[in-house]
Amino acid sequence: MTWVVVFFGAAVLVAFTPGANNLLGLHHGMTQGVWKGLAGLLGRLAAFTVLIAAVAGGLGQLLAASEFALTVIKWAGVAYLVWLGGRLLWSTFRGERTTLVPGSRGAGSIPALRIARKEFVVAITNPKAILIFTAFVPQFIDAAHGSFPAQIAILGAVYLVAEFVAGATYIGVGTLVKSLRLSRRATRNVDRGTGVVLLGMAGAIAASNS
Repeated sequence: MTWVVVFFGAAVLVAFTPGANNLLGLHHGMTQGVWKGLAGLLGRLAAFTVLIAAVAGGLGQLLAASEFALTVIKWAGVAYLVWLGGRLLWSTFRGERTTLVPGSRGAGSIPALRIARKEFVVAITNPKAILIFTAFVPQFIDAAHGSFPAQIAILGAVYLVAEFVAGATYIGVGTLVKSLRLSRRATRNVDRGTGVVLLGMAGAIAASNS
């Protein structure tokens, strides 16, 4: 099982890399608390599970080889990140807080299902996430360890554990910041910063060749 341990170490490094989902996990921890932050994380893991199943079934390779499909997914992800970031920025200039969830008003508590759905959409439309399961994970496949689908399932499950650890850490940091009870101005600045970073990530994805 040494190959699984090595993969887990590499997967943790990849999972901890700052990205849209980790940023949202941090933000949800700050605005909604740990339990709803974890609900968002479950939405992210559900999206990754779909991608793992697609790769194990052979669809992942076809998707990765289709420039048109990747382009559609890429621009769908860019559009969604622009909408999230723009909406968050706009709400701060209007003097109200938002939770980055459709239909929310102000800073009140919002349904966990909506948070999970948002993180699911961000993850499933992220071309980088697709490349993780079509390029990164297959590098650890070895014919000596069994069939391709079985190894993808095992390594995929291990990656989900690594992603959970990373996501929970970001949420925990956000919850810790929440406990400091920031002033309204400080909270607004955090929201603005989150919006700017989301827009920056959208621009980076749009400019990328993947």
